[in-house]
Amino acid sequence: MRIRSCLLSLTAVLAVSFAVDASAMQATRTIKIISTEGARAMVDACTEWATQNKTSVAMAVLDWGGNLIESHAMEGSAANAIDTALLKAKSALRWRRATSETNKMVRTGQNLAPAFMGDCPQNGALPIMLDGQVIGSMGVSSGDGEKCAQYAFDKVLGKQPTASR
Repeated sequence: MRIRSCLLSLTAVLAVSFAVDASAMQATRTIKIISTEGARAMVDACTEWATQNKTSVAMAVLDWGGNLIESHAMEGSAANAIDTALLKAKSALRWRRATSETNKMVRTGQNLAPAFMGDCPQNGALPIMLDGQVIGSMGVSSGDGEKCAQYAFDKVLGKQPTASR
């Protein structure tokens, strides 16, 4: 009888210690971070796409925390193009979806929050997805900005499922 109660106590202690270890392992996670070189490569790829499509764009790339990593405006871009690209990138990062999707939600009245939260729910930005994680976003100051950004992601990161796919 004593052995049974000792075994029962030992089992309880082990179960509690494993539960504590399991919760400690879940207290942190590893995240991917876009590098400066990766952001620059995306801007270069988007510039290549824009040149091929005879358009002039400005771009802004943010990391997962919303920090500006890279920005660039091509010759002929409007004076407000960088600001527009940055606002779009912030919106795509905040809502973790293409700004074209957010635009549809606002226009249909499904969700008006982006309109009064200072976001820019206009077409032209995508979250940057890698292995199922949002690692940043890219905003482009053009009507076809999402195509430009997707071209850049595919060229630099390889084809990945995105929030818009």
